Amino acid sequence: MNFKRHYIALLMIAAAFGACRKDNYDPPASDLTGRVVYKGEPVNVEYNQVSYQLYQYGFGRLGPIEGFFTQEGGYSMKLFDGEYKFIIPNGQGPFVWRQTPTGAPDTVVINVNGKTDLDVEVTPYYMIRTPEFKSAGGKVSATFRIDKIITDAAAKDIERVSLYINKTTFVSGANNIAVTDLNGADITDPANVALEVDVPTIAPAQSYVYARIGLKISGVEDRLFSPIVKVSL
Repeated sequence: MNFKRHYIALLMIAAAFGACRKDNYDPPASDLTGRVVYKGEPVNVEYNQVSYQLYQYGFGRLGPIEGFFTQEGGYSMKLFDGEYKFIIPNGQGPFVWRQTPTGAPDTVVINVNGKTDLDVEVTPYYMIRTPEFKSAGGKVSATFRIDKIITDAAAKDIERVSLYINKTTFVSGANNIAVTDLNGADITDPANVALEVDVPTIAPAQSYVYARIGLKISGVEDRLFSPIVKVSL
């Protein structure tokens, strides 16, 4: 009996030692950062809605490491050094990500070694250009140009454009205090689009809001956005 108890005790010590060794592994220390861009220009999206995936083979992990782009189209992850495969899954984003001949998302190979920065190129259906915001008479107005980027058989129509304002820097359809919409069919001149929204009573009061334009593409879930701008009231 004493031998059996000693044997069990030794097993418990060995298990605890193994657990300690596992817990003492260094955490990932390399930073992978970048943006989703079109010809070097950031593609702005909605916060925590458009995902990307990283795969690293050879470490017993078969599933992806998933993350989400920021409102400015940025991404960042803390990783171990090594080779990763980066993809944007089909159906994600207001843009086209390159595909293989079979229709699967193509991959970008990223070699992470210390601080690594890499922008990834996509082709958006549209881009919102030269946005300008003003405030007067309790309203915020915006003017901007819409450039159609994809013009071939994969082209899609504009469902609507929206002007959002919010108290904080998170501005979208889910985060706003006021919004005004214009149907795509009612846009007469994509080179000169104007929107205006009433500023509601803000409590507690503040002398500014944050604004951005959102563009909904027909048949595409994720909206394209302009950069967020602080507008003095």
